[in-house]
Amino acid sequence: MTTEIIFAGFGGQGVILAGKILALAGMSEDKYVSHIPSYGAEMRGGTANCSVIVSDDEVASPVIEKPDVVVALNKPSMTKFEPMIKAGGLLIYNSSLIDSKPSRKDIKSIALPANEIAEKCNNARGANMVVLGCLAKVIPGMVSGVKPFEYALDEAISARNKKFNPINIATIETAYKMDYEIK
Repeated sequence: MTTEIIFAGFGGQGVILAGKILALAGMSEDKYVSHIPSYGAEMRGGTANCSVIVSDDEVASPVIEKPDVVVALNKPSMTKFEPMIKAGGLLIYNSSLIDSKPSRKDIKSIALPANEIAEKCNNARGANMVVLGCLAKVIPGMVSGVKPFEYALDEAISARNKKFNPINIATIETAYKMDYEIK
């Protein structure tokens, strides 16, 4: 199984980190992975996105033209990347910040109130962690539950920020345990 994902949002929302964590989680389970970050002109507040591929087979090309999944944490990202999703693919959008519905009828979608879920976990900046838990739940076989994210966070997070790993794992776990309405 191969899953091609684009994470997108404003700089500072943690989309690049989420992609890196997902790639490391896949690696911890002996998957083949690719992670390519892309920043806009500014870091915080500018646009940011990354491409992640998690596969049981070698990744022939890290370039994603028609992703299986797009995670949009803000409206400009949804507007930009929704048209790229392959027919039958999935759009997960942050309904905390996006009040419109997807325009395409040939894709599935999940309205994920990522900011609200993160705040309920006492992790106000953890919307990106909510997304990881959601992805692990709705895409069977990509990673096996929450455990791979423990390794990934330990690898991805700098020593001075490791104190946040327990709350980030708890946030991922909360999101993983939720049920999602796929429209």
